Amino acid sequence: MPTTEVKIIHVSIDVPWRIVYDFAHRPESMPQWAAGLASGLTRDGDEWIADGGPVGNVRVRFVPPNIFGVIDHEVALPNGTVVHNSLRIVPNGDGAEVMFTLLRQPDMDVAAFQADAKAVQHDLQTLKTLMETTQKEQAGGH
Repeated sequence: MPTTEVKIIHVSIDVPWRIVYDFAHRPESMPQWAAGLASGLTRDGDEWIADGGPVGNVRVRFVPPNIFGVIDHEVALPNGTVVHNSLRIVPNGDGAEVMFTLLRQPDMDVAAFQADAKAVQHDLQTLKTLMETTQKEQAGGH
């Protein structure tokens, strides 16, 4: 299979990277910031089941928690297609940089790819707002 179009979508978060990772890597936390998982995830052994909307339920498998800030996961669609998602949280000064590598899928047209990129950017922005607001509240600021 040839290489495909890729977008690296990222956001800086003014919260220590380890705090961001400790929250973001937990599948139970993802519905709070990842709109595609807003209906939640249900654990099924080593995998998680999510409502994939019009395509039906999807199975999600995450890498184990690790010291590197990696939250890669595979999404298995009902038609058998497996989508690999690379998500990283790395130190950026006293904060964090969150990066998602979006690969254009073979059957995805340009408009769908752009819409997907916009959705990922929105999710990362939601994570940023959530983490920075929570950090301020815990520090006693409002």
